[in-house]
Amino acid sequence: MSDLAIRALPGTSPETPHVTLDGALEALPPEASGAEVWSALGGAGHLAACYRDGDPRRGVRPGALARLLAATDARFGIPATLSVSVPLATTLPVLATGTTPLARRALREALAGRVTTALAATDATAGTDLSALHTAVHLDGDTVEVTGEKQWIANATTAAWFLVLARLRPGRHFTSFTWVLVPADAPGVHVRPADSSLYAASGTGHVRFEGVRLTAGHLVDRVGMGLPSFARHIATERLAGALWGVALCRRVLADTRSRLAARAHGEATLWDNEAVRQRFAACLVRTQELHALCEQFAEPVARRYDTTAAATLKAAAGATVGRVLGDCAQWWGAAGFADGSVQQTRAQAALFGIGGGATEVVLATLADSAEQVLARLEPRGDTP
Repeated sequence: MSDLAIRALPGTSPETPHVTLDGALEALPPEASGAEVWSALGGAGHLAACYRDGDPRRGVRPGALARLLAATDARFGIPATLSVSVPLATTLPVLATGTTPLARRALREALAGRVTTALAATDATAGTDLSALHTAVHLDGDTVEVTGEKQWIANATTAAWFLVLARLRPGRHFTSFTWVLVPADAPGVHVRPADSSLYAASGTGHVRFEGVRLTAGHLVDRVGMGLPSFARHIATERLAGALWGVALCRRVLADTRSRLAARAHGEATLWDNEAVRQRFAACLVRTQELHALCEQFAEPVARRYDTTAAATLKAAAGATVGRVLGDCAQWWGAAGFADGSVQQTRAQAALFGIGGGATEVVLATLADSAEQVLARLEPRGDTP
């Protein structure tokens, strides 16, 4: 794998799962689903290896996470990688805050690859405006009842557990929401696949909860800590997205470079065209800029859940992936429209500007922290 995509980041250390990463993935066919990839990675110990001491509560190891996402993307593409990245970065760390026997069991099973989980946060009525969601949980003694609907949930059709963000009381206050661990086979849980072939391998779908009655043991963490917990761990998801974005751009650029060098154009090749070379070089610059930001902000996000750093990574990844894949798709010409080719990848990659917070939303977060960001840019040290 490429130095650019997976070069070790600060704070990483070697791990020795019992099967190599390539070995675990090469045992699967290229068309494997995200659930099959998750099972293979978990069974070989590579999911746990993405966390410090194998514990999601201690934060991710950015280098290990980068390697896993790069390897998964290279062999299986965007949909399967999506169904791995979201649980690794967000679902399991949130689930790890739970202290009940049920939460601990679900976490063990997921880390071992025996089950898949789905982060059910995006509401049918509110999209990414989580403080406006309508999915509700009613508490009555030892009984918990969940009602509502979630849309565009990765792993929805394969998950054994849904980690559901639900409303406790009216209003937008951050204590008005909590997490509930809902079994996929509980009465009242209805799942349907999303009406899109783009992400079929990720098991993306919509989930409706019709008066799902559970015990209080299905609550995760302290009641009312839903939004603070989500805000903390969405930072890690944005780091994962940026690391993945570097790997994706590198992969597509490498394939495109090979194609340009082999494609005749006049008495030379398309790669010899100076206009093409300059645009390609600009894509290299953008990808290296994203990689540099990952190196700079990996530890602040992984260790301190720095929301400003995470927003920077998310905004940069959305812009970089969109620009790089757009240019590469143009260079592929008509061949790019073949099934499984670069235009399909480009369409799937649009999620980098939407999932985990639309680019406009994270840019607003950056604007709120403008003084802090500018202060970081001030020159340091003695002048000559």
